[in-house]
Amino acid sequence: MDVEYVFVALAIDRFHSIAIRAFGVKRVGGNISMARGSLKLGRGVGALGVALAAIAAGSGWGQDIERAPIHYSTAARHNPVETLRERLELGTQSLAFDAKLGYLPAVLRALDIPESSQVLVFSKTSLQRERISPATPRALYFNDDVLIGFCQGGRVLEMSAADPAVGTAFYTLDQARSKSPAPVRQTESCLLCHSSSANQGMPGHLVRSLYIDHRGNPMLAAGSFRTDHTSPIAERWGGWYVTGTSGRQKHMGNMICEGSSRPRSIDNSEGVNVVDLASRITTADYLTPHSDIVALMVLEHQAGMLNRLARASLETQMALDYERDLNKALGRPLGERSESTLSRIHGVGDAVVEYMLFADEARLTDPIKGTSTFAVDFARRGRRDSQGRSLRDLDLKTRLFRYPCSFLIESRAFDTLPALVKDYILKRLWEILNGRENPKGGPSAGDRAAILRILLETKPDLPDYWKTTTSRR
Repeated sequence: MDVEYVFVALAIDRFHSIAIRAFGVKRVGGNISMARGSLKLGRGVGALGVALAAIAAGSGWGQDIERAPIHYSTAARHNPVETLRERLELGTQSLAFDAKLGYLPAVLRALDIPESSQVLVFSKTSLQRERISPATPRALYFNDDVLIGFCQGGRVLEMSAADPAVGTAFYTLDQARSKSPAPVRQTESCLLCHSSSANQGMPGHLVRSLYIDHRGNPMLAAGSFRTDHTSPIAERWGGWYVTGTSGRQKHMGNMICEGSSRPRSIDNSEGVNVVDLASRITTADYLTPHSDIVALMVLEHQAGMLNRLARASLETQMALDYERDLNKALGRPLGERSESTLSRIHGVGDAVVEYMLFADEARLTDPIKGTSTFAVDFARRGRRDSQGRSLRDLDLKTRLFRYPCSFLIESRAFDTLPALVKDYILKRLWEILNGRENPKGGPSAGDRAAILRILLETKPDLPDYWKTTTSRR
């Protein structure tokens, strides 16, 4: 069988459902018909094969996540929100209803999410935008696996959870009192934003900093900033309330722009080093009066890390599925591994390693201090080595964490990665931490030794070769 023909046929088949939505492409028999002309499947379509194969095999955009192997809408899910949903349906779990906050307090308790993780966002950039304004910000609460969104007078609680099968799963919980409350799975309505080009077509999270007017509307023509631990402090938190001190470091938090266009010069002096929001919102309407600066920084890092773990999981599943189809069509052993498949998996694995070790992290020039108990609550959850060290130890003087390796290496999202990409990530980490590889922007020798020892003593499922290290720091 002609290899080019098979490869192009598979590429076109996987491209088709994306093409219908993006370009108005329709399949007619063996043809792919477009608004202008048609492209007939067959020999001599090398250019088409290259283009479509690059899309189909090169990134998540080329595979519809509603198709095999992901089946996003129908796949069995395995995450804390799904477990809660199942218990509620079985009657083994109940949720108390609060007259002011609905099911929010009960849900946080059931999912072990600390109230101190509360951060407040007043930009109209989410599902219940009509409920959000500078006077009534949306509240977010999170732990390592789950994010909860609450709006004053909102119809629903919004939920997302890291999930090994689908990357990120989305749910809502009706905020009307009910005898049988239960989270409801959401797909299309959430994926419009959460699976957009900003996330490379993969379901994930968006943390943005924008210029916001007095109604809470984003001034999109003024531009926006995607925020994670590499973002300069000066570009963070537009559209967010921020409680805490950052010294001389300016940021965009607590700032409302006048007019309908971005101001030519910005002086946010009144929005920096704010420790009390009472003059801006009715703090009694929320679980806590805080939108803690440290919680914001951890959330930004976490969103970026979970996005990369989700992409690594889904890309690996899709790469292996694509390879099986190609091997079957060519009469090869189904488990035969190709260089292109390994390259694709290593690419998403490298992205995880780079982010996990805080490459290109924005440096702090003054200490950061929050206003709530979040920093203490967060650190308390950490696994500690024989010297009392944890990957959850915060620095907040020159960088976010004392030891620059993401605490999410201890999470379900990491532990449930497909074996092929997880093994690659662990191998690369071991090589870097042992000094066999020294990537640009990687941790110092002292940090490498500390991280290695912490992981060896606190992460029980490491491969045996990790235990051959000679570092004792």
